[in-house]
Amino acid sequence: MGGMNDAKQMQPTATLEQMIGAITKTFTIAHEQDSDEHLAQTLVFNAGRLAWRMRENGVDTDYKTSVSDVVTDADRAAESFVAGVLEALRPEDGILGEEGAHRASTSGRTWVIDPVDGTYNFTRGSDYWCSALALVEGDPAAPERVVFGAVHRPAMGYTWFGGPGIRSTRDSRELPLLVDAPCGDISLATYIHPVWLAKERVRGVWAEVATHFATLRMLGAGSVDLASVADGTWGAWMQHSVADWDWLPGRALVEGAGGACVKVDAGGVTWCVAGNPQAVTEISAILGALD
Repeated sequence: MGGMNDAKQMQPTATLEQMIGAITKTFTIAHEQDSDEHLAQTLVFNAGRLAWRMRENGVDTDYKTSVSDVVTDADRAAESFVAGVLEALRPEDGILGEEGAHRASTSGRTWVIDPVDGTYNFTRGSDYWCSALALVEGDPAAPERVVFGAVHRPAMGYTWFGGPGIRSTRDSRELPLLVDAPCGDISLATYIHPVWLAKERVRGVWAEVATHFATLRMLGAGSVDLASVADGTWGAWMQHSVADWDWLPGRALVEGAGGACVKVDAGGVTWCVAGNPQAVTEISAILGALD
């Protein structure tokens, strides 16, 4: 990809589409016999590496709802690659992607894609971002079953994989099962946008939970946060109004490590909560008392 930047300046759309098409075709041929589990891990690995290489050559950034809600041509290219492979290799499965990829399921299964989670970090040169993927049965908004999740963090070289019936791993090594610990003894990885901090009701709920923890971490990539809860780096995680692609891959990993994941309504919004079972029970009780 060394000359990709010059090529993009000459013929941006056509060249990028051709490049992704060629990568997708080559990958599809090489992985047509893969199991779902292996396919998921290789997809997030290659999507993450693709985005990383594109960033090194310079990416174009657009804005969605605010200056911090961004999308790049690397997000779109990585999602196009993943969706294209799945369309070829899993034609009966549904697809739901953050950047617009969508196909209805005829099998009852849907692949949920987040090509670059933590895009603001990605655009600022931070290493705290990832490529994430989940496979679910039923409606992704309320799945009957979360089969598994896969998350790749290119800067660290980590690939997490697991699900409720699959022991979670990092780089194929089984993670220790999460053990009960109270909120006061562990960290909380979280995020709340400044706009929501200005809303007294939501801010009050968030602060009531956050102040029960030993320390807070707010780093801006939900799937990396949740994978890090699964492997014990962070203690628990909480965020409101979370999109399916930001929740399901990491939820699968936490559950595959023996953790708990729930949604609780409080302050007029829905909070996603994950962590060891004791901490999740404590957070849920606090939220329940505030609703």
